[in-house]
Amino acid sequence: MRNTRRRTAILISGRGSNMASLVAAARHHDFPADIALVLSNRPDAPGLDYAKEHNIATAAVDHKIYVGRESFEAVMQQMLEMHRIDLICLAGFMRLLTPSFTQRWQGRMLNIHPALLPSYKGLHTHERALADGVKIHGCTVHFVVPEMDSGPIIAQAAVPVLDSDTADTLASRVLAQEHVIYPRALEMVASGRVHIEGHRVLGACPRVEHAPLVVPALDEEEDG
Repeated sequence: MRNTRRRTAILISGRGSNMASLVAAARHHDFPADIALVLSNRPDAPGLDYAKEHNIATAAVDHKIYVGRESFEAVMQQMLEMHRIDLICLAGFMRLLTPSFTQRWQGRMLNIHPALLPSYKGLHTHERALADGVKIHGCTVHFVVPEMDSGPIIAQAAVPVLDSDTADTLASRVLAQEHVIYPRALEMVASGRVHIEGHRVLGACPRVEHAPLVVPALDEEEDG
């Protein structure tokens, strides 16, 4: 039987903790995506060593040696084509991509962001959430579009913001949920279970209703 698993590249700039969660999920034979390449814009990225240890092909395309983003992305595209990549997962890839590159991979490139989009686009999301006094924070997996952190949302996870939280403690709890929802989102996209209509990703939410997350939590007596 022909292997129908979608060949997936993970793009990183550092250690790639989300990359590790994707690699672990893809070890299961029934997972619909195969991690076929880990590519970094930094040749010294620690995540490349992790990928090699797990027998995954690696590539380093150092953005510093190219004049302009277009030249850098052209070489990166060559590497993706060489490895016959179907899907891309950005995992701490710290380079802005041009509209032409994102449009080429439209509907096939995923990113994870440490906030509940559309709130807190960009950097320093945990500090900003604490400063605003929000009670619920979280993370989002979305399709990549030319505008930063603005693509259709595939999956989200929420965590309560505690009175004792610092940016570091909040980031740690959010990161744990990133490792849960990123493999789930890749699974849904690679299996063809979701599709985009307008700006919505349909097919991702189960039909069974789940209890809402309320912070502060309601007592059973208050709720009943």
